[in-house]
Amino acid sequence: MQACADILLVRGRPMLNLKEAAQHYRALLCLEKVFGNKNPVELEVGCGNGGFILEKAKRNQSVNYLALELSTNVILTAMERAKEEGVQNVRYLNIPAEILPCYLEEGSVRKIYLNFSTPLPETSREKQRLTATRFLQIYHALLIDGGTIEQKTDSEPFFEYSLSQYAENGFTVTDITRDLHHSTYAAENIITEYEHNFASKGMPIYRAVAVKQ
Repeated sequence: MQACADILLVRGRPMLNLKEAAQHYRALLCLEKVFGNKNPVELEVGCGNGGFILEKAKRNQSVNYLALELSTNVILTAMERAKEEGVQNVRYLNIPAEILPCYLEEGSVRKIYLNFSTPLPETSREKQRLTATRFLQIYHALLIDGGTIEQKTDSEPFFEYSLSQYAENGFTVTDITRDLHHSTYAAENIITEYEHNFASKGMPIYRAVAVKQ
């Protein structure tokens, strides 16, 4: 972790419970200083091993990328890959998504990516889903006007749940694709390792784009 300290912006969380921290603790990052430019910022929530965000960063060097991952072991792999490949326009957040408001200013992000978030189908765990109301309210605040959420998932129930959540929380869904790899979006799609495993078994990939109103 020390070897990756120059690209790790935040690790851990304030000594408060998540709700109190999100509401009251602020240590806002100046992203212009972090990246050394005024390029637009895009955020992946749950970056895993980091393959998607690295490929985005390499294809779009005039965009700055933030990658959030809660697991320290997993984000370490992602950061090591970025260092090895010399990718300069990605920075990492090793924190729970609930406390993004502690570190990112409102209206500071152009796009948010949700790639294969854990569906958590149990009713008792609905609030933990990354498209539950409490998370969508955070994303809505962080996004610029007209900013977007781009979601991919292999779970149809989670996909349908997310579509209804967007409609209830200030977003308009502009693109819905229920078989991404056989759609017009396939050519530009960056396939994650997780996605490849499911697609190789013939399972459809669901995709939606939700626009902040």
